[in-house]
Amino acid sequence: MIFLSIIIPCYNVEKYLPTTIRSLSQLKNLENCEFIFINDGSTDSTLSIIQDFVKQNSSAILIDQPNQGVSVARNSALQKVRGEYILCLDGDDYLDSNAINIIRSNVQG
Repeated sequence: MIFLSIIIPCYNVEKYLPTTIRSLSQLKNLENCEFIFINDGSTDSTLSIIQDFVKQNSSAILIDQPNQGVSVARNSALQKVRGEYILCLDGDDYLDSNAINIIRSNVQG
């Protein structure tokens, strides 16, 4: 069972997305977690950056769609999630390497 689905809608965030992806790559205790990236019609290299990450990470999923806004992008991802819990990030956010441990300890008591 997937513990946590991390949803990341992205629109033209090529400047910030490498930092986001780097933080995801450095997360500890990622077992039973998945990443769902939604490229929301980006016109820069956002899609390419996501594709590179997905190729290297079997727990990453890419949804590529025409630009419809962040709410539609998140809703598209919600159709694919398998996790018991959901965390929404933006393409310019990043997580501390202990974020998964903190989430686990708070939801599992």
